[in-house]
Amino acid sequence: QGRCWTYAELLSDAERLAYALITRFTPGERVVIWSPNNPEWVLMEYACALSGLVMVTANPAFQTQELKYVLEQSGAVALFQVENFRGNPMGKIGTDVAAKVEKIREVTNLESDALFAEGPNQSVLPTVSPNNAAMIQYTSGTTGFPKGAVLSHLGLVNNARYYARRCETTPGTTWANIMPMFHTAGCGMITLGCLQAGCRMLLFSFFDPDKVLDQLEMYNANIILGVPTMVIALVDKQEALPRDLSALKLVNCGGSTVAPELVRRVRSIMGTGFSTVYGQTENCPVITLHHINDNIDDICNTAGQPVSQTEVSIRSLDKNQTVDIGIVGEISTRGPSVMLCYNDNPKATSETVDAEGWLHTGDIGILDQNGYIKITDRSKDMFIVGGFNAYPAEIENILCDHPSISQVAVIGIADERMGEVAKAFVVLKPNHALQEDALVKWSKENMANYKVPREIEFVEALPTNAAGKVMKYILKES
Repeated sequence: QGRCWTYAELLSDAERLAYALITRFTPGERVVIWSPNNPEWVLMEYACALSGLVMVTANPAFQTQELKYVLEQSGAVALFQVENFRGNPMGKIGTDVAAKVEKIREVTNLESDALFAEGPNQSVLPTVSPNNAAMIQYTSGTTGFPKGAVLSHLGLVNNARYYARRCETTPGTTWANIMPMFHTAGCGMITLGCLQAGCRMLLFSFFDPDKVLDQLEMYNANIILGVPTMVIALVDKQEALPRDLSALKLVNCGGSTVAPELVRRVRSIMGTGFSTVYGQTENCPVITLHHINDNIDDICNTAGQPVSQTEVSIRSLDKNQTVDIGIVGEISTRGPSVMLCYNDNPKATSETVDAEGWLHTGDIGILDQNGYIKITDRSKDMFIVGGFNAYPAEIENILCDHPSISQVAVIGIADERMGEVAKAFVVLKPNHALQEDALVKWSKENMANYKVPREIEFVEALPTNAAGKVMKYILKES
């Protein structure tokens, strides 16, 4: 939209909004932000923090039932929204839903003058503790109802600081923010990371790979973070119509398994460094990240080392004890970035964060002798073929090395003889053709037989959630 702020102007506008909010709400109350990326989103993030309000984030693609769930489960007292986004009549949906939620007492258009309206309360900003709740972010879990991870100021601010520092961000950096603001990547890692580096942030309202590449060239952007589906689209478009990306120093990628072939394509076609980030919403979210000067083998085969002030332990699934280096177990993390709790869900909280403060990620992996984490897979995704443990992420990485494959998702399906076998959902690169028997033959040449997919389905696209993660439960249901 061409709008810009200096940090001094950002502070001034955020404080003005904070003083308006504190006349309408009480510190500790929850307010839902239902909007795509826009400058007002950023102002609300800082204003809510200054006024002691807890920001609850909601995906602008939500429909009636999803929005109603978040409003009710969070105990929100207000809804801040926009009128429309990509054909979704958010204004109408939000107004209708809010009227049915008892605690909601205000519905405000985020892009209207009403945002800065003053209410009846005295306008005095509270003292906000680092350990106070700052946000509630609903996890993108694969089954059941989403859980609201309550995140602290301490966790969000420091996690973004350590992340930006590992990316070697400086005041002279220009960072392209293409991640959704309702996710910890957009509003936490990048927005708060740029704040602490004092660098420039380019905020995109939505992801269009051609427009993003044009802006990267125009603004001489240095860093961009995206999920694999985004990065693949950028590489494909850059290969078809090259832009001058000589200023780009780092493509950071996370949110899903990163195939070695994608790393090689980014380095070759975009001419820039690559690092993988691994995290979870419950940890604000970054757990591990590569260093910019890591070697190609570590970048392709691991998820990096823990960021500062973050302990990582590989723990046995049966006894919750630390296992030796190189032994597979559950990845667990501990430190200031661990969530305060799941909102109004003590049972789920105690199942996820143990008595010693370890956040159990549910991810399976190993720690090597250099302190790098290798993610084997989600524990729930692992399947057993004739007595052998098969990890979809490993099979996916191998299949993505095939020259005709763009993306792939592997699940375990029932088999009368073997118990379970692999099924692969394959997305081909543009203008490429591949037959099932040819891929099976290639697979047998590149992986152990028990890992070879017994069924292959070619699809136009994989189902992904708003964070870019492949929703394997949809594939399993199909």
